[in-house]
Amino acid sequence: MRELLRFHPLYQERVWGGRALESVLGRELPPAQPIGESWEVVDRPEAQSVVHGGAHNGLSLGAVLAKYGPDVMGPKWPAGKPFPLLVKWLDCRERLSLQVHPPAAVAAGLGGEPKTENWYIAQTAPDARLIVGLKRGVTRAQFERAIADNTVEDCVHHFRVAAGDSILVHSGQVHAIDAGNLILEIQQNSDTTYRVYDWGRVGLDGQPRQLHVAQSLRSIDWDDFEPAPVRAAPTSGVIADCPEFSIRRIVLGAGERVHLRAGEQPRLLSVVSGGGRSSAENSAGTRSPLGQKLVRGENVLLPFAGAFTFSADATTILLVTENFV
Repeated sequence: MRELLRFHPLYQERVWGGRALESVLGRELPPAQPIGESWEVVDRPEAQSVVHGGAHNGLSLGAVLAKYGPDVMGPKWPAGKPFPLLVKWLDCRERLSLQVHPPAAVAAGLGGEPKTENWYIAQTAPDARLIVGLKRGVTRAQFERAIADNTVEDCVHHFRVAAGDSILVHSGQVHAIDAGNLILEIQQNSDTTYRVYDWGRVGLDGQPRQLHVAQSLRSIDWDDFEPAPVRAAPTSGVIADCPEFSIRRIVLGAGERVHLRAGEQPRLLSVVSGGGRSSAENSAGTRSPLGQKLVRGENVLLPFAGAFTFSADATTILLVTENFV
């Protein structure tokens, strides 16, 4: 298993979604639907990424790991373990609900899964914002009163964002994405979300969406005040580092290259700006002179056993996610 793995996206209709994956990333979307999410890499019972192209075309990610687990994930990968991350594009045409993911210490008792996630802001509307954490000094009692009084907005931490900014959102941090953001989300493999407040919105069926106030109040970190984002920069560097994964931003000029060696660890490569070509080393140690073209918006899995060189066609920003095994 030396070739990179590309997958068919799984598009999800959401009441807050739009068509930016079509207009910005050039995707062909299902017609006349508000598409809020594109699940790019997923290995869950209810959703499976399917390989697009190459020698393993048509295999699900779960089937690839069952057959080639040590080659893809490394020699110590346990048989039957699902891929540990889930990668999504989020088109937030409207504001998302105020929500929280349960920390590991309480998740099992609530029947859920913890989820730490990183948001990379690929594009924003003017004055776009995120909501992460509580305003300094807000207490649980104040927050509960605010839910009853419909004044929750006064309790949470808002901040402006621009393209290239990012923030790591830990399990337990109350959060929401405001309108006008196109975001690449890299997260633990979990789909547990508790909505604590939904701004009076109704769902696609015209009814108020379900809230999970009791679960949310048990999950929120009441000592989490006003976290700061990582701001955009023209240089390479680490933008997220947590026990579940780490993410490096790599900035390349036209014609510049980055080489990722075999036998170190599996990695996810995300093209968030620009584009170029990725060449894989074959068993004889030589590389294809052309490689595979990777465009903005693509997310590919680089197996443990493969060596890859990415060459930028123009100014390009890559995210390399690693340390998840």
